[in-house]
Amino acid sequence: MTRTGRALVAVVAVLATGAATAPAQAGGTGPHDIHPSLRPDVVAFYDFDHPMPGDPALEADRGRSGTEIELVNGGAGMRVRDRAYPGGRQVLQTRPVAAAANDDWKAGTWSASGVRTLRAFNAVEGITVMGWYKRSMDAPAAGFNAIGLTGVLTGDSDGHAVRALLELIDVNGTLRLVALGRRIDGGLSQTFAADEDWKVLLPRDEWVHLAATFDYTSGTMALYRNGKAVAGFYTRNDDPWLINGPGPHVTTATDPRGIKIGGSFPWQGSPDRNPCDCRMDALMLLDRSLSARDVANQYRFMTRG
Repeated sequence: MTRTGRALVAVVAVLATGAATAPAQAGGTGPHDIHPSLRPDVVAFYDFDHPMPGDPALEADRGRSGTEIELVNGGAGMRVRDRAYPGGRQVLQTRPVAAAANDDWKAGTWSASGVRTLRAFNAVEGITVMGWYKRSMDAPAAGFNAIGLTGVLTGDSDGHAVRALLELIDVNGTLRLVALGRRIDGGLSQTFAADEDWKVLLPRDEWVHLAATFDYTSGTMALYRNGKAVAGFYTRNDDPWLINGPGPHVTTATDPRGIKIGGSFPWQGSPDRNPCDCRMDALMLLDRSLSARDVANQYRFMTRG
């Protein structure tokens, strides 16, 4: 058979089976919407166009780890048509459903023994969380003080505690966009909060690209909006990550217990906390703290079409 013939057979086979696109691999191959210089560092990537064959309530990972996530409570119905960036097709819809119930739409994965495919975040010097977000709520849901976006859980998490998190949370009485990080399991967290009004940073029903970076060796974090750094401040002036002394400093040598998206406790029947009435796309978790130039390059790469 000719090369052209084999290619046609392969295309037909993929169309017939609905097989997911192969995950990104180190060395520069992988999804066309990840900047080539970042592909080796992308541990997990979700574009919500790739349901797992045989179970549309699971989303395939196009990063190198192969960590599929569950679309909790809403299943395949949480994939909706929208376009966050040129080339985007379907996005994730998360939302609160009912008060005093355990049925909020959220996504992620959790294991009490740790998620082995997320080992890249075990004893790591840096993490980056980034993606596209469109919010449709004007305040946290009743009874909560935060709106959860995307986070990597600690190695001892009950489904809420995080190693690296992008969210909106009350800081001294004002809701703010924040990066919240923890280096040591069970230890104190540090928060970097944006100065600007969160409703300006995330206008209602408008797609915005957000990134949060965590450098555990230097003890620094940063926020980015549409490829540009966001001015902000740290909420603590002590040493919550315990980095005084010789480095390099890394996170606890445990596999994260999972990923949470659009709220905490990412499994069926779990408690609801900090739900997000939001749409999300191209969620990316990387095992290094990206530079400002890296974040800007990724934003431009996705928006140029």
